[in-house]
Amino acid sequence: MLLQEFLENSAARLPNKVALICGNERLTYAQIHEKAARLARALKESGIERQDRVAVFLDNSSEAVISIFGILRAEGIFLVLSPTMKAAKLSYILNDCRVKALITHGSKSETVAKALADSGKVEQILWTDLPERFRSSAGHQEWNQVLPRASSLGRPGLSQSIDLDLATIIYTSGSTGNPKGVMLTHINMVSAATSITTYLQNVEDDIILNTLPLSFDYGLYQVLMAFKFGGTVVLERSFTFPYQIIQKMIQEKVTGFPGVPTTFAILLGLKDLNKFDFSNLRYITNTAAALPPEHIQKLRKAFPHVRIYSMYGLTECKRVSYLPPEEIDRKTESVGKGMPNEEVWIADEKDQRIGPGVVGELVVRGSNVMRGYWGLPEETDRALRPGKYPGEVVLYTGDLFRMDDEGFLYFVGRKDDMIKSRGERISPKEIEQCLCRLEGVAEAAVFGMPDEILGQSIQAYIRCHEGSKLDEREVQKHCRMNLEDFLVPQVVKFVEFFPKTSSGKIDKLNLKQIAMGLRDPE
Repeated sequence: MLLQEFLENSAARLPNKVALICGNERLTYAQIHEKAARLARALKESGIERQDRVAVFLDNSSEAVISIFGILRAEGIFLVLSPTMKAAKLSYILNDCRVKALITHGSKSETVAKALADSGKVEQILWTDLPERFRSSAGHQEWNQVLPRASSLGRPGLSQSIDLDLATIIYTSGSTGNPKGVMLTHINMVSAATSITTYLQNVEDDIILNTLPLSFDYGLYQVLMAFKFGGTVVLERSFTFPYQIIQKMIQEKVTGFPGVPTTFAILLGLKDLNKFDFSNLRYITNTAAALPPEHIQKLRKAFPHVRIYSMYGLTECKRVSYLPPEEIDRKTESVGKGMPNEEVWIADEKDQRIGPGVVGELVVRGSNVMRGYWGLPEETDRALRPGKYPGEVVLYTGDLFRMDDEGFLYFVGRKDDMIKSRGERISPKEIEQCLCRLEGVAEAAVFGMPDEILGQSIQAYIRCHEGSKLDEREVQKHCRMNLEDFLVPQVVKFVEFFPKTSSGKIDKLNLKQIAMGLRDPE
C-alpha cells in the first residue's frame, strides 16, 4: 500500500465527508483529493519525476495538507519544513537532499530569498501567494493559477511507485549541529499509522484537534492517520491561545487531542478548566517527552472520562511504545510496551539482551524502522545494525531504558543527555519529574555544566505558572526532601519562557549554550 492511498480510499468511500477544518475552511475528502490530483499534474508538468524531493515550507494550512498528498501522487518525496525555520538551515536542507521544487507562502519570501541565494538546485517555486518581487522570475508560479490550469490536463498516469520507495525525509537535530534527514518509505509510514490507529481504536467518527506543526512527525501523522480511517482533522497553527483552542475543541466536538508536555502544562495551568464541557473528548495522547507523573494525575482528575495514552517514539521509527490507559494509574511512570507489529528489547554495552531492572539501550525491530539518514552512511550504520535474520536491520535508539518484571518500559535518558556528577550517572528526567511535582512549577529542564570539583554540576531551569512566587530556596528544599543528595541541583534559575524546538520540546542545547554564554537569549 502507498501512503497517498489513505486519501484516495477515503475520498472514494466518503467523498462528501468533511476531512479538514482549517480556520474558516471546511474541505471534504473529494475536494482535497481533486486539489491534490491537480497539484500532482502540475508538478509532473514542471518536471518532477519519481523520487524527486519537493519541500513544503508552509504554516499549518489546507495548502500544506494538499501539498503532501499532491507530491505523493506525483511520485515525489515530500519534506515538510518547520515554518519558523531560518534561511541558513533552509538553505542547508535544500542543498543537502537536492530539493527540486519548493511550495511556500509569501510571508516567507525574505527567508526563501536568502536561502535560494545559497542554493542553486531548486528549479521550481510554487507560492500560495506570489510576492511581487518574484513575479518576473523564472520558475516562480502561483498556486491559484497553476492548480486550475492543471485541472484540464487530466490525471497523472499509473503510478510506478512501490512501497519500498521513500515517501518523506524528515530532518531532525544532528549531533554535528547540522540537521540529518530521516528517510522513511511508504511501508514505514503505512505500518506505523496502522499500528497506532489500532491501539488508539480510531473510528470514522473521530475528530482530531491538531495544534502541532506538520513538520513534526507527531503532527504530520495526525493528518495521515485520520485520512486512513476516514476521520476529520481540525488543524490549528499552535496552542498559543489556549482558550481559543478549547472553544474550537468544544465547537467541533473533538474526540482526540494529541499534545506534548508543554501543551498539557499550559492546559493544566488554566484556573477555570473545569468550567468547560469536554464530554465529547474520548482520548488524549502525549509523546515527544514523558509526561511528569504529577501532570498525569492532574489530567486524570481534569478529564476523568478520557483515555490517556502516554507514549514514546522517535522520528527514526515514528512510535515505539504506548501505555494502555487502563494501566495509567498503576504504571504512571512507564511509557508502556511495544506497539502492535513491533518487537523491542534492551541491550547492554556488549549488545546482549538484558532483563528487568537493568539500564541499557532500547532496540526496535519492525517495518516502521527508517531506511537510514540521507547522505550519512556512518550515522546510519551506528543507528541501524544487522538483526537476527539475514538482510534485516534493527534500530538502536540511543535512548536508555529499563524494563520491569512485567515488561513495561521506563525511560531513563538519552545516552548523550546523562549527567556525570560526583562519580554518579544521573538522569535529568528524574530531577525534572521531581521539580514538576512542586506546586507552581509549569515546566523544568535539567542539564549538566562543567565543574572542576564535581565533574558536572546540576543546573535546573524552571518556568512557573502565573502568580507563583517560588524561589531557589524552596525548590532546593523540595529536591532535598524528595531526591538523593547527589541529585539535588546546585543551581536553580527561573525563566519566563523556554526556547523550544519545532516539535515543542524544550531546546536543552540552546538553553545550555545560553547558560555557558555561547549565545544570547532570543
